[in-house]
Amino acid sequence: MRIARFARGDGVAYGIVEGEAAAATIAELHGHPFGVDPGAVRLTGRVYPLAEVRLLAPVLPSKVVGVAAELFLKPSTAVTGPADAIRYPVKLADRVTFSGQLAVIIGRLCHQVPRERADEVVFGYSCATDVTAGGLDVTRAKAFDTFCPLGPWMETGALPADFGITSTVNGTVRASSQTAPDVPELISYVTEVMTLLPGDVLLTGPASDGGQLNPGDEVAVTIAGIGTLTSKVIAG
Repeated sequence: MRIARFARGDGVAYGIVEGEAAAATIAELHGHPFGVDPGAVRLTGRVYPLAEVRLLAPVLPSKVVGVAAELFLKPSTAVTGPADAIRYPVKLADRVTFSGQLAVIIGRLCHQVPRERADEVVFGYSCATDVTAGGLDVTRAKAFDTFCPLGPWMETGALPADFGITSTVNGTVRASSQTAPDVPELISYVTEVMTLLPGDVLLTGPASDGGQLNPGDEVAVTIAGIGTLTSKVIAG
């Protein structure tokens, strides 16, 4: 099931995305889906063409936790949606790079989760772009506003058997990986030291990045079975 957070007019809501391309629709949900069995969510009865709504970041996490060479955190203010641009901090960074990542979205409060029970705390999965500014310490480099696009929605099913992450810039493939991450190990590792809250996001994926970004670029992260997250880069 694909669950998206969207804006229409002055309202913001969650909805279930159905169909593909121009025929896709979004069926509005009552309230938010966290803490509810995805199979028992309530619908309002309102359905909109997907092209007539603005997709937002699917969650507003208290924190984003990534694992590269070491554990790192991104603040909630780094999160942005699929309709928003990545702002290149031209006055502070000598270069900006990115990595396409799988976003693991936590569905319930959890701490010290054994790997054999990790699936119990996962709400779903999304695409993420982990953006990093060069020439700065890792905390500042990862923390700029807009440096964690998420979207376009959450997929509540299991990871697809043909899992793969592909990152492109202006239509050219920059990185591709077919190795599915060990999500249970990641959850167990992170929750050894911190409590995760509903809506928190864990980033995992290829260790190599997709290379440099520049203002004017369009970066896309596609994950098989989930979707494609596309972001423009602008001078910030």
